[in-house]
Amino acid sequence: MTETATNDPEPTPAETPLADEHLEPPLKASEVVYEGAVWDIRKDTVDYNGEDMVREYIAHTGAVAIYAEDDEGRVLVIQQYRHPIRKRDWELPAGLLDQQGEDPLDAAKRELGEEADLEADDWSELLRFTPSPGGSDEVIIVYRARGVRAKDEAFERSFEEADIVKRWVPREDVVQGVLGGRLGNAILSLAALAVDRVESR
Repeated sequence: MTETATNDPEPTPAETPLADEHLEPPLKASEVVYEGAVWDIRKDTVDYNGEDMVREYIAHTGAVAIYAEDDEGRVLVIQQYRHPIRKRDWELPAGLLDQQGEDPLDAAKRELGEEADLEADDWSELLRFTPSPGGSDEVIIVYRARGVRAKDEAFERSFEEADIVKRWVPREDVVQGVLGGRLGNAILSLAALAVDRVESR
């Protein structure tokens, strides 16, 4: 009896958790081909399996976001203009890690104050993810903040942050908005679904 060859991959043991694999092919060249006001475009040439592979990507500072909850379990969302998509989308307070050496948690506390005039007593990391790994090296860390209260002084905002709209909404409204296609912000979507999963366990 002749056995039929297959290209099926080897089965993964059930006890092995699914995880991304770190890999750094030999870097042959790297240069900034565009220097932007917020982030740059970098061009790398790497030796990938014996061949030169060229990739251009956004060299990003990284960012933090805050899933802030009040005593009723509602989440704070803010609406502001985002020029690339020509929308005033609903999202979480967030900001770039653009201050040299700043701890991400300190950055999150700063951003919650700057974008929402709030501070919080209880902070925990909710998740971290790479929103566009094919075109950017950005890593976003989302913190969950509870014990939220107003700051003594409001922050003076400008440009698209000057007309930010703030709203406290039930988590279920956010989840339904994401699943219904009415809310498209990736950070808000992932954070709300993550908290919903945690709280439903």
